[in-house]
Order: sequence, then C-alpha cells, then structure tokens
Amino acid sequence: METYLLDWANLLLRWTHVITAVAWIGASFYFVFLDNSLHKPTAPDLVEKGVDGELWAVHGGGFYHPQKYLVAPKAMPENLHWFYWESYATWLSGFGLFTVLYLFNAGTFMVDKTVHDWSSGAAVATALGFLAAFWFVYDIICRAFGRRKNGDLIVGACVFVFVVFAAWLACQLYAGRAAFLLVGAMLATSMSANVFFWIIPGQRKVVAQLKAGQPVDPIYGWRAKQRSVHNTYFTLPVLVAMLSNHYGWLYSGRNNWFVLVLLMLAGALIRHSFVARHKALVLGKRVPWEHAVGGVAALLALAVWLVPTPEAEAPMGASAPAAAAPAATAAAAGATAHQVSFQQVKGVIDQRCVMCHSAQVQSKGLAFDNPASIKRHAQQMYQQAVVLKLMPLNNATQITAGERDLLKRWYEEGAPVE
Repeated sequence: METYLLDWANLLLRWTHVITAVAWIGASFYFVFLDNSLHKPTAPDLVEKGVDGELWAVHGGGFYHPQKYLVAPKAMPENLHWFYWESYATWLSGFGLFTVLYLFNAGTFMVDKTVHDWSSGAAVATALGFLAAFWFVYDIICRAFGRRKNGDLIVGACVFVFVVFAAWLACQLYAGRAAFLLVGAMLATSMSANVFFWIIPGQRKVVAQLKAGQPVDPIYGWRAKQRSVHNTYFTLPVLVAMLSNHYGWLYSGRNNWFVLVLLMLAGALIRHSFVARHKALVLGKRVPWEHAVGGVAALLALAVWLVPTPEAEAPMGASAPAAAAPAATAAAAGATAHQVSFQQVKGVIDQRCVMCHSAQVQSKGLAFDNPASIKRHAQQMYQQAVVLKLMPLNNATQITAGERDLLKRWYEEGAPVE
C-alpha cells in the first residue's frame, strides 16, 4: 500500500510540476521575446506617457499592443498582474517530486556503491547542499561582476565553469541518473531563487516608490532584467537534465559528467540563438544562427560519441566479465546469432531481475518468476533494460552488455517461452 500511495504522489506531483513549469517557462520565453522585439514609439501620446518600447502582435483572432515603460509609468495602474506563482509552484512541486522519488528512496535511486560508497543520509544532506551552494556561489558571482564592464561575459564564464565542476562532482558522488537530475535541480533552484530574492522584491520596491510619489530607482529594474535573462539561459539546460533520466544510455557511461555538460551547453547555445535573433530582427541586422549551429553540432558529436559498441562495458566502475555472475554469463555466451532459447533468457532474468520482480517482491507490480508473466511483460523488459537501459536500477545487479544483447535478440525473435 505504501508503494501504491507513493506512486500516486509521484504522478500528481509530476503532473503539477509539468503544468506549472509550462506556465513559468512560457511566460519567461514570451517576456524575453517581448523585451528584445520592442520598437521605439513614434506616436506623441506614447512618448508623452513615458513608453520606451511597443510591439504590435496578432494572436487568437485579435490584435495586441503591449508597451514597456522605462523605468516605470508616471502613475501606479489600478490593475497590476504579478508573475511569480508560476515560478514558486514549479519549484515547490519539483522539490516535492524530488523528495518523494529520490530523497525518500536515496539508497535505491541516489546511491550507487560502484560510484561512491556512502550512506543514504550523507547522500541526501549533500544533495540539499548542492542546491544551496550553487545558489550561494552564483549569487556572489552576479554581485561581484554583474555591473562591471563586460560583466555579462564574465558572469557567464564563471557560472559555466562552476556548472562544469558541479556536474563533474555530482557524477563522482551519485548514480548517473540522480546526478543528472540533481544538476538540473540545482540550476532550477537558482532560477526560482532569482525570482524570490531579486526580481519580485525589486519590483515591490518600485511599486512602493510609485505609490509614495518618490523617484523610481532604475537599479531594481536592471537587476530584475539581469536575473530574468540568466533564467532564460538556464531553461533548456534544466529541461534536458530533467528529461535525461528517461535515457539510461546518457548517464551510464564513464564520462557521464561530460555528456551532461555537452547537453546543457547545446541547450544554452540554441537558446542564445533565439534571443539574439529577436534583437537582430528589431535592429535590422543579420540573424546570428552560428550559435544554434554550434549547439546542434555539439548534439551531433555527442550522438556519434555515444554510439554503442559490442565491446562496451555495461556497469560503471567494473569490467563486464568481472561483474557478470557465472550462470548468467554462460547463458549469454551460449546464445547463437540466430536463436536464443528461453532458458538462456531466464538465466539472465533470474540473476538480474527476479530479486525485485517476483511473487514476493512485485516492484511496480511486475513479477518475472514464471514464463507467462515474462511473456506478458516482454515489451516492457525490452524497453527498460535494452532500449533505455534504465533497468536494473543503477545497474545494481551488474547486468552486462552481452546480456542486454541476448534479451534484445530474444525479444526480436518473438519472445518465445517454450
């Protein structure tokens, strides 16, 4: 019953997280586009009101005319919409999901003793430390260099170096799946912290100054814009880190930290291409597509690098022959190129799967201890163990590349159980 309730919590939190993330990222992308697409107004009434930029757009059968005031309008508008709960709800639902799925089951989902042998409690405490430490260092970098000449480049370079270090360190401490997700959560935490500690408080101060009839200090708008731009560059790296946990071949290699860095770098370059495109179109300049080309090139290079080879070793930190149990290895070796017997497959399943999927322990409601059940779940087994390489979880039972290949050929031959 406990597992069933946790599955429901997982589903509802994941659903909420996706909904709120769509709302937050959609709003963020729209306002970054809007900021970079505004034209200087020429109408005297707009200039008189203090409008610094305007845009005409058509959508959903109507015309829209958004306007931006710099630093603020002359008078406080009666109806003012605030954009912040999208961010807070995304982080809260994401942290809840991270807690239910990873922190609550750290020994299963976070700790891989072939990577780093430590306790569940230490893994949880360090993961929380990752979230706090990255925000602390990132915020110091922004404060120290953000307003200097070429500050954006300096901040970007420093943050990139720190992200590379964090990705490397996470992959030395955690199971690959957890490490990738943790780095994404680390960036996402800083995104929401930007909203909570800088963007919204700054906007509240501007509103307070307007209501009090005081001159508006432009520093608050500048800081909010700086952190909002940072958030848009973090977005695609965060998304790819979150999605990566569905693809075991991304995080199961020896240099998985570098895989993560390339994925996130590709996302940031592609996002920058869109940001630069909006600016170029307004200024009538050439659209700088080279950033997107660089991002796509990084993805292509990664795809070529990760092409599986027959000699590839399945478990991180151990060679396949040393990790394989005698019976399962013999079963894999006995298979021919054209036919795999059920007994050979069952030898692998008994060694690698049954301890978590049996009549006594039905993890995810799956039992592989009889031919009928194995046949019924053959497709799921193929998807999870062969295609995605998600199972066994953290490769806890040390399945080898040869054994995965045996399962693949058995499934392609129709998954016979006679």
